[in-house]
Amino acid sequence: MCGLTKATEEARLQQVASGCELQLEVVKRHQRSFEIQPRRWVVERTFAWDRRQRRLSKDYERLPEVSESVVYIAMIPLMLNRLTA
Repeated sequence: MCGLTKATEEARLQQVASGCELQLEVVKRHQRSFEIQPRRWVVERTFAWDRRQRRLSKDYERLPEVSESVVYIAMIPLMLNRLTA
């Protein structure tokens, strides 16, 4: 799932997503009114959980592969808690 807030290049994003077998959902915001955005909270909640991990608070790694591995390692306790709950 990829959360986007602007649809400036929606056609290009749809093309890239279909090439990678991803489902793209563009959430458009309404002006001047508060409205709960669908599925946005899932992404925001995950980012909040990640920020609790000290190593993920800043991007210290040089290689993107290492950063990806650190994210996977940080998510292990969260997934274990879900499985045992």
